[in-house]
Amino acid sequence: MPLTRKAYRAAILHSIADPAEVGIEASYEYFEDGLLVVDGGKISALGHASDLLPTLPADIEIEHYQDALITPGFIDTHIHFPQTGMVGAYGEQLLDWLNTYTFPCESQFGDKAHADEVADIFVKELLRNGTTTALVFGSVHPQSVNSFFEKAEQLDLRMIAGKVMMDRNAPDYLTDTAESSYVESKALIERWHGKGRLHYAVTPRFAPTSTPEQLTLAGQLLTEYPDLYMQTHISENLKEIEWVKELFPERKGYLDVYDHYNLLGERSVFAHGVHLCDDECARLAETGSAISFCPTSNFFLGSGLFNLPMAEKHKLNVGLGTDVGGGTSFSLLQTLNEAYKVMQLQGARLSPFKSLYLATLGGARALHLEDKIGNLQPGSDADFLVLDYNATPLLSYRLKQTNNIAETLFVLMTLGDDRTVQQTYAAGALVHQR
Repeated sequence: MPLTRKAYRAAILHSIADPAEVGIEASYEYFEDGLLVVDGGKISALGHASDLLPTLPADIEIEHYQDALITPGFIDTHIHFPQTGMVGAYGEQLLDWLNTYTFPCESQFGDKAHADEVADIFVKELLRNGTTTALVFGSVHPQSVNSFFEKAEQLDLRMIAGKVMMDRNAPDYLTDTAESSYVESKALIERWHGKGRLHYAVTPRFAPTSTPEQLTLAGQLLTEYPDLYMQTHISENLKEIEWVKELFPERKGYLDVYDHYNLLGERSVFAHGVHLCDDECARLAETGSAISFCPTSNFFLGSGLFNLPMAEKHKLNVGLGTDVGGGTSFSLLQTLNEAYKVMQLQGARLSPFKSLYLATLGGARALHLEDKIGNLQPGSDADFLVLDYNATPLLSYRLKQTNNIAETLFVLMTLGDDRTVQQTYAAGALVHQR
């Protein structure tokens, strides 16, 4: 039996609760000289090095990092795998941007060679940026999901993805039908859901591109397989909201469309939610549904500012999303940099510990996976990062001016990016080394 135990020594920080609910001080654990012990892909111990070192066997391997911080792996609750090749596309708001850039780019994913090539680039980018779990949109083609899951399975990653369901208001070359979307989704569920650390998400793109028949069948899949995920978009852009009202005049609002078709629930994640009202936030919270806050994308596409304080008031689960390709970076550190500005523009604050929560435990709670990922509690999957304080000359110099972990964390989130991620571990295995 190979020796599977290994220990990692460094400064260690993780979220244990939402600062909005328990206050900042009770929301995290920080070990200035900490030790993380990993055994068989799981975390077996976490604490002060001085407490844990005497309890370890003499022959255990200990990796010791200087000038580094260990955190849980980042969780991206909204990202589009087929849009990797069009990230940073110029000059449009949401609806024009879809037609001009997104649909032509996604049309290529019926081709296995293309889908495999992009899956390789996409997964490497996630891991380079410290993202160990993501909730991923495929394209309308089942092949896109197969290629992504094949790559994630090779590395034993905890990933969630689904084939886009889209049977109207899109180019003919990119639509399915209500029936074919159901049949193809079902085949993907049977092949991948619950295999290793992989999960399937029923994925209607958004209400305007699905007929009532397709939304009905999406809801039916969730009934047939109770532990599936559901992901879609909501209230991102004002013109989009008007369009939904025209298409579904019988419903009382955008959220009510999804509610009517039984798409709300504890594993349902709605991206954006920039223009939600109080009643919609309350309904999302009541059903255990979550919002993915995508600040980089909301700025880039001119969509608006997400009202995090309103979500907190309703105790609504919120995770963080890069929304590549509407978002312009795979980095959740960069995404948090933008999230801070979203709050500033609304006269609110985003503490570094709330930011850490959104990128880790908050995302895990949004995905109903907080018992497995998002923190470093013993028993959790050993998905974690080593962040390098000397990643860039400016970062190194700036961090020497900080006096506590709150300042250090904030600087990492404003000046940090993919270069800051020295190593990424998934299920205890090293999956990225800078």
